Amino acid sequence: MAWITLSIKTDSVHAELLSDTLMEQGALSVDIHDAAADTQDEQMLFGEPGEPSGEIWQNAEVSALFTQDTDIADVLHHTAAAMKLSTPLQYRLKHMEEQDWVRLTQSQFDPIQISSRLWIVPTWHQSPDPTAINLILDPGLAFGTGSHPTTRLCLQWLDRYLQPGDKVLDYGCGSGILAIAAMKLGAGHVTGIDIDPLAIEASQANALRNDCNPTQFEFLSTNQTLENKAEMDIVVANILANPLTILAPVLARAVRPGGHIVLSGILQQQAEQVNQIYQQWFDIKIADFQEDWVLLSGNKR
Repeated sequence: MAWITLSIKTDSVHAELLSDTLMEQGALSVDIHDAAADTQDEQMLFGEPGEPSGEIWQNAEVSALFTQDTDIADVLHHTAAAMKLSTPLQYRLKHMEEQDWVRLTQSQFDPIQISSRLWIVPTWHQSPDPTAINLILDPGLAFGTGSHPTTRLCLQWLDRYLQPGDKVLDYGCGSGILAIAAMKLGAGHVTGIDIDPLAIEASQANALRNDCNPTQFEFLSTNQTLENKAEMDIVVANILANPLTILAPVLARAVRPGGHIVLSGILQQQAEQVNQIYQQWFDIKIADFQEDWVLLSGNKR
Protein backbone atom coordinates (compact mmCIF):
# COMPACT_ATOMS: atom_id res chain seq x y z
CA MET A 1 0.00 0.00 0.00
CA ALA A 2 1.11 3.56 -0.73
CA TRP A 3 0.36 6.63 1.35
CA ILE A 4 0.05 10.39 1.06
CA THR A 5 1.47 12.82 3.59
CA LEU A 6 -0.40 16.12 3.75
CA SER A 7 1.54 18.88 5.54
CA ILE A 8 -0.23 22.14 6.39
CA LYS A 9 1.39 25.27 7.80
CA THR A 10 -0.36 26.83 10.77
CA ASP A 11 0.40 28.54 14.08
CA SER A 12 0.35 27.69 17.78
CA VAL A 13 -3.26 28.85 18.15
CA HIS A 14 -4.71 26.58 15.45
CA ALA A 15 -2.32 23.59 15.46
CA GLU A 16 -4.26 21.32 17.81
CA LEU A 17 -7.62 22.11 16.21
CA LEU A 18 -6.13 21.42 12.78
CA SER A 19 -4.69 18.15 14.05
CA ASP A 20 -8.06 17.04 15.45
CA THR A 21 -9.85 18.09 12.25
CA LEU A 22 -7.51 16.06 10.05
CA MET A 23 -8.04 12.99 12.24
CA GLU A 24 -11.78 13.47 11.80
CA GLN A 25 -11.18 13.55 8.03
CA GLY A 26 -9.65 10.07 8.17
CA ALA A 27 -5.95 10.68 8.81
CA LEU A 28 -4.14 7.54 9.99
CA SER A 29 -1.74 9.61 12.11
CA VAL A 30 -0.99 13.27 12.76
CA ASP A 31 2.20 15.02 13.84
CA ILE A 32 2.76 18.63 14.97
CA HIS A 33 6.27 20.00 14.49
CA ASP A 34 8.27 23.19 14.01
CA ALA A 35 7.85 24.46 10.44
CA ALA A 36 11.29 26.08 10.73
CA ALA A 37 13.10 22.96 11.99
CA ASP A 38 16.74 22.70 10.92
CA THR A 39 16.90 26.39 9.97
CA GLN A 40 18.19 29.46 11.79
CA ASP A 41 14.57 30.25 12.74
CA GLU A 42 14.08 26.94 14.56
CA GLN A 43 12.25 27.50 17.86
CA MET A 44 13.40 25.51 20.90
CA LEU A 45 10.68 24.59 23.40
CA PHE A 46 11.53 23.48 26.92
CA GLY A 47 9.63 22.35 29.98
CA GLU A 48 10.76 22.21 33.56
CA PRO A 49 12.77 19.08 34.42
CA GLY A 50 10.34 16.20 34.62
CA GLU A 51 7.54 18.21 32.99
CA PRO A 52 7.01 18.32 29.21
CA SER A 53 6.49 21.69 27.59
CA GLY A 54 2.85 22.58 26.95
CA GLU A 55 3.82 25.01 24.21
CA ILE A 56 3.42 24.63 20.46
CA TRP A 57 5.72 26.23 17.90
CA GLN A 58 4.63 29.70 16.73
CA ASN A 59 5.28 28.63 13.13
CA ALA A 60 3.94 25.12 13.25
CA GLU A 61 3.30 22.48 10.63
CA VAL A 62 0.82 19.63 10.94
CA SER A 63 1.54 16.50 8.89
CA ALA A 64 -1.18 13.90 8.38
CA LEU A 65 -0.86 10.45 6.81
CA PHE A 66 -3.63 9.25 4.48
CA THR A 67 -4.13 6.20 2.29
CA GLN A 68 -3.39 6.64 -1.42
CA ASP A 69 -7.05 6.63 -2.43
CA THR A 70 -7.94 9.60 -0.20
CA ASP A 71 -9.51 12.60 -1.95
CA ILE A 72 -7.07 15.25 -0.65
CA ALA A 73 -9.02 18.10 -2.26
CA ASP A 74 -12.08 17.03 -0.31
CA VAL A 75 -10.04 16.79 2.90
CA LEU A 76 -8.69 20.30 2.39
CA HIS A 77 -12.18 21.68 1.64
CA HIS A 78 -13.78 20.17 4.74
CA THR A 79 -10.80 21.07 6.94
CA ALA A 80 -10.91 24.73 5.92
CA ALA A 81 -14.68 24.81 6.43
CA ALA A 82 -14.49 23.15 9.85
CA MET A 83 -11.83 25.60 11.01
CA LYS A 84 -13.71 28.59 9.53
CA LEU A 85 -10.58 29.87 7.82
CA SER A 86 -10.73 33.03 5.74
CA THR A 87 -7.50 32.32 3.83
CA PRO A 88 -6.48 29.24 1.78
CA LEU A 89 -4.51 26.53 3.53
CA GLN A 90 -0.78 26.47 2.80
CA TYR A 91 0.00 22.83 2.19
CA ARG A 92 2.33 20.37 0.48
CA LEU A 93 1.92 16.73 -0.49
CA LYS A 94 4.34 13.84 -0.44
CA HIS A 95 3.61 10.42 -1.90
CA MET A 96 5.14 7.46 -0.11
CA GLU A 97 5.40 4.09 -1.84
CA GLU A 98 5.29 0.74 -0.09
CA GLN A 99 8.77 -0.09 1.22
CA ASP A 100 10.59 -2.54 3.40
CA TRP A 101 10.70 -0.14 6.34
CA VAL A 102 12.99 -2.33 8.40
CA ARG A 103 15.63 -2.45 5.66
CA LEU A 104 15.20 1.28 4.97
CA THR A 105 15.74 2.15 8.62
CA GLN A 106 18.72 -0.14 8.93
CA SER A 107 20.33 1.34 5.82
CA GLN A 108 20.48 4.72 7.56
CA PHE A 109 22.71 3.44 10.37
CA ASP A 110 26.21 2.21 9.67
CA PRO A 111 28.97 1.60 12.24
CA ILE A 112 30.41 4.87 13.53
CA GLN A 113 34.04 5.21 14.59
CA ILE A 114 34.37 7.49 17.60
CA SER A 115 38.09 7.03 18.21
CA SER A 116 40.89 4.61 17.42
CA ARG A 117 39.48 2.16 19.97
CA LEU A 118 35.76 3.04 20.22
CA TRP A 119 33.01 2.16 17.74
CA ILE A 120 29.20 2.27 17.73
CA VAL A 121 27.80 -0.75 15.89
CA PRO A 122 24.10 -1.31 15.06
CA THR A 123 22.92 -4.78 16.05
CA TRP A 124 22.52 -5.89 12.41
CA HIS A 125 26.12 -5.02 11.44
CA GLN A 126 29.38 -6.84 11.95
CA SER A 127 31.95 -4.79 13.81
CA PRO A 128 34.62 -3.33 11.49
CA ASP A 129 37.14 -3.88 14.30
CA PRO A 130 36.35 -6.81 16.61
CA THR A 131 39.32 -5.87 18.82
CA ALA A 132 37.90 -2.41 19.55
CA ILE A 133 35.50 -1.36 22.31
CA ASN A 134 32.25 -1.86 20.42
CA LEU A 135 29.00 -0.31 21.65
CA ILE A 136 26.23 -2.52 20.22
CA LEU A 137 23.18 -0.33 19.80
CA ASP A 138 19.75 -0.82 18.28
CA PRO A 139 18.46 2.63 17.25
CA GLY A 140 14.97 2.90 18.67
CA LEU A 141 12.66 5.14 20.65
CA ALA A 142 15.30 6.83 22.82
CA PHE A 143 17.68 9.55 21.66
CA GLY A 144 21.33 8.60 21.22
CA THR A 145 22.68 6.65 18.26
CA GLY A 146 26.10 8.30 18.17
CA SER A 147 25.41 10.05 14.88
CA HIS A 148 24.77 13.47 16.41
CA PRO A 149 27.77 15.75 17.10
CA THR A 150 26.75 16.28 20.74
CA THR A 151 26.84 12.53 21.42
CA ARG A 152 30.18 12.11 19.65
CA LEU A 153 31.67 15.00 21.66
CA CYS A 154 30.70 13.32 24.93
CA LEU A 155 31.94 9.90 23.82
CA GLN A 156 35.28 11.33 22.74
CA TRP A 157 35.67 13.13 26.09
CA LEU A 158 34.95 9.91 28.00
CA ASP A 159 37.40 8.02 25.81
CA ARG A 160 40.16 10.53 26.59
CA TYR A 161 39.60 11.30 30.26
CA LEU A 162 37.61 8.59 32.08
CA GLN A 163 39.75 6.73 34.60
CA PRO A 164 39.27 3.09 35.65
CA GLY A 165 36.93 2.85 38.62
CA ASP A 166 35.32 6.28 38.13
CA LYS A 167 31.76 6.77 39.35
CA VAL A 168 29.75 8.32 36.53
CA LEU A 169 26.33 9.98 36.30
CA ASP A 170 24.74 10.25 32.84
CA TYR A 171 21.93 12.79 33.21
CA GLY A 172 19.45 12.55 30.33
CA CYS A 173 20.70 9.11 29.36
CA GLY A 174 18.38 8.51 26.37
CA SER A 175 19.46 5.21 24.84
CA GLY A 176 22.12 4.78 27.54
CA ILE A 177 24.94 5.15 25.03
CA LEU A 178 27.13 7.37 27.24
CA ALA A 179 26.51 5.25 30.32
CA ILE A 180 27.36 2.06 28.41
CA ALA A 181 30.48 3.65 26.94
CA ALA A 182 31.58 4.67 30.43
CA MET A 183 31.16 1.11 31.70
CA LYS A 184 33.04 -0.43 28.79
CA LEU A 185 35.80 2.17 29.19
CA GLY A 186 36.33 1.06 32.79
CA ALA A 187 33.97 3.02 35.04
CA GLY A 188 33.38 1.41 38.42
CA HIS A 189 29.69 2.29 38.58
CA VAL A 190 27.34 4.26 36.34
CA THR A 191 23.98 5.86 37.08
CA GLY A 192 21.74 6.93 34.22
CA ILE A 193 18.79 9.29 34.70
CA ASP A 194 16.05 10.33 32.28
CA ILE A 195 12.54 11.79 32.42
CA ASP A 196 11.24 9.34 29.80
CA PRO A 197 10.28 5.83 31.02
CA LEU A 198 10.96 4.48 27.52
CA ALA A 199 14.51 5.82 27.73
CA ILE A 200 15.02 3.96 31.01
CA GLU A 201 13.78 0.74 29.42
CA ALA A 202 15.95 1.25 26.33
CA SER A 203 19.03 2.02 28.44
CA GLN A 204 18.59 -1.10 30.57
CA ALA A 205 18.08 -3.28 27.50
CA ASN A 206 21.08 -1.77 25.70
CA ALA A 207 23.30 -2.20 28.75
CA LEU A 208 22.44 -5.89 28.99
CA ARG A 209 22.92 -6.29 25.23
CA ASN A 210 26.44 -4.94 25.72
CA ASP A 211 27.18 -7.51 28.44
CA CYS A 212 27.40 -4.86 31.16
CA ASN A 213 27.39 -6.28 34.66
CA PRO A 214 23.97 -5.52 36.26
CA THR A 215 25.71 -4.68 39.54
CA GLN A 216 27.69 -2.01 37.71
CA PHE A 217 24.80 0.23 36.62
CA GLU A 218 21.40 1.62 37.52
CA PHE A 219 18.94 3.66 35.48
CA LEU A 220 16.51 5.94 37.31
CA SER A 221 13.69 8.35 36.52
CA THR A 222 14.10 11.96 37.64
CA ASN A 223 11.56 11.59 40.44
CA GLN A 224 14.02 9.34 42.26
CA THR A 225 16.41 10.99 44.68
CA LEU A 226 19.90 12.16 43.82
CA GLU A 227 20.84 12.61 47.47
CA ASN A 228 23.09 9.54 47.40
CA LYS A 229 24.59 10.50 44.03
CA ALA A 230 26.66 13.41 45.29
CA GLU A 231 30.07 11.75 45.07
CA MET A 232 30.40 11.37 41.32
CA ASP A 233 33.79 11.54 39.66
CA ILE A 234 32.13 12.49 36.38
CA VAL A 235 28.70 13.96 35.63
CA VAL A 236 27.89 14.08 31.92
CA ALA A 237 24.73 15.74 30.61
CA ASN A 238 23.99 15.80 26.89
CA ILE A 239 20.67 17.63 26.82
CA LEU A 240 20.09 21.28 25.79
CA ALA A 241 21.24 24.69 27.00
CA ASN A 242 18.02 25.75 28.72
CA PRO A 243 17.54 22.62 30.87
CA LEU A 244 21.28 22.61 31.59
CA THR A 245 20.88 26.11 33.01
CA ILE A 246 17.87 25.12 35.11
CA LEU A 247 19.56 21.95 36.35
CA ALA A 248 22.92 23.57 37.20
CA PRO A 249 22.55 23.39 41.03
CA VAL A 250 21.38 19.76 40.85
CA LEU A 251 24.21 18.65 38.58
CA ALA A 252 26.81 20.64 40.54
CA ARG A 253 25.79 18.96 43.81
CA ALA A 254 26.26 15.54 42.24
CA VAL A 255 29.97 16.12 41.49
CA ARG A 256 32.56 15.49 44.19
CA PRO A 257 35.20 18.19 44.84
CA GLY A 258 37.80 17.78 42.11
CA GLY A 259 35.37 15.82 39.95
CA HIS A 260 34.43 16.59 36.35
CA ILE A 261 31.34 18.13 34.76
CA VAL A 262 30.79 17.46 31.05
CA LEU A 263 28.01 19.38 29.29
CA SER A 264 26.81 19.11 25.70
CA GLY A 265 23.76 19.89 23.61
CA ILE A 266 24.94 23.52 23.56
CA LEU A 267 25.09 25.69 20.46
CA GLN A 268 28.14 27.95 20.09
CA GLN A 269 26.09 31.11 20.71
CA GLN A 270 24.74 29.60 23.96
CA ALA A 271 28.09 28.52 25.39
CA GLU A 272 28.94 31.74 27.26
CA GLN A 273 25.59 31.85 29.05
CA VAL A 274 25.88 28.23 30.23
CA ASN A 275 29.54 28.74 31.12
CA GLN A 276 28.76 31.71 33.38
CA ILE A 277 26.17 29.70 35.33
CA TYR A 278 28.50 26.77 36.00
CA GLN A 279 31.46 28.98 36.93
CA GLN A 280 29.87 29.27 40.37
CA TRP A 281 31.12 25.75 41.12
CA PHE A 282 33.57 24.76 38.38
CA ASP A 283 36.68 25.89 36.56
CA ILE A 284 34.98 25.31 33.23
CA LYS A 285 35.66 26.08 29.59
CA ILE A 286 34.91 24.98 26.04
CA ALA A 287 36.76 21.69 25.68
CA ASP A 288 35.76 20.74 22.14
CA PHE A 289 33.31 21.50 19.35
CA GLN A 290 31.84 19.92 16.22
CA GLU A 291 29.83 21.79 13.61
CA ASP A 292 27.71 24.33 15.56
CA TRP A 293 27.84 22.40 18.85
CA VAL A 294 30.25 22.80 21.76
CA LEU A 295 31.20 20.69 24.76
CA LEU A 296 31.95 22.37 28.10
CA SER A 297 33.96 20.60 30.76
CA GLY A 298 35.58 21.54 34.03
CA ASN A 299 36.64 20.51 37.52
CA LYS A 300 34.70 21.25 40.68
CA ARG A 301 36.48 23.58 43.10
